[in-house]
Amino acid sequence: MPRLAYVDGQILPLAEASVPVEDRGLQFADSVYEVCAILNGRLLDWPLHLARLGRNLGELSIAAPMADAALNLVARRLIAANRATEALLYIQVSRGTAKRDHGFPSARRPTLVMTVRPFDFAQRVGQQAKGVAVIGVADQRWARCDIKTTGLLANVLAKQEARDAGAFEAWLVRDDGAVTEGGSTNTWIVDAGGTIVTHPISPRILPGVMRAAVIEAALAAGMPLLERPFSLDEARGAAEAFITSTTVPVLPVVRIDGHAIGKDAPGSVAVKLAAAIWERIASQTGYRP
Repeated sequence: MPRLAYVDGQILPLAEASVPVEDRGLQFADSVYEVCAILNGRLLDWPLHLARLGRNLGELSIAAPMADAALNLVARRLIAANRATEALLYIQVSRGTAKRDHGFPSARRPTLVMTVRPFDFAQRVGQQAKGVAVIGVADQRWARCDIKTTGLLANVLAKQEARDAGAFEAWLVRDDGAVTEGGSTNTWIVDAGGTIVTHPISPRILPGVMRAAVIEAALAAGMPLLERPFSLDEARGAAEAFITSTTVPVLPVVRIDGHAIGKDAPGSVAVKLAAAIWERIASQTGYRP
């Protein structure tokens, strides 16, 4: 597929795409973003991503670059231009370009950037069968993690720490001992009684689109579920653990900081939820790995 990007009204080769040096997204991370899966050329959970983008723009008082209907047309035009069938759509909206000053500039037009890149979703099937390892790291992020901003340095450092340790993901742990979420995923455990546990929606975590889908699937299957904080020690002693995101649809965690979780293999709850999410994906896009 060609690599084409959209920047403020233009579709052009990715290598030629750019924003001004004084764009506030570049200088202040004064911007929000979304990542949406493209499967069989179709956008997964697109209305939910649009809604979250609009909510996050509102939280930061950034004007929407265009109406949702127009953004939908532009996104689909970019996907078609890239001839994308299995990929990720990245959308970023900054407050715009202005002389560098911390306060909001007056009446500046927001900057809209979109890219499409190939992504192999089928790779997750093998990972789901084996499970992955995670490590716990200190949660050093700001107080509004519910807003999907591009200010991701703490996440970057956590993900690199996990990579250096040979782990798939870092679980972020606050000073009070609560596991909030992963560097780019939501976190889950299954307790000894079979209850699924995940951190409740709050400013501490991103309200993941896949998180909402998993809760819906669990409740539809009659699985007990609680939204409450849990500690890393509780997670190490759990029957199961797993992570979720747009790019990670229910991935079992079999080791935390080197400690085996459950039977050191994917558990039945995660396996059942993974199957339900693949069915959800198939119902929307027709894609099956």
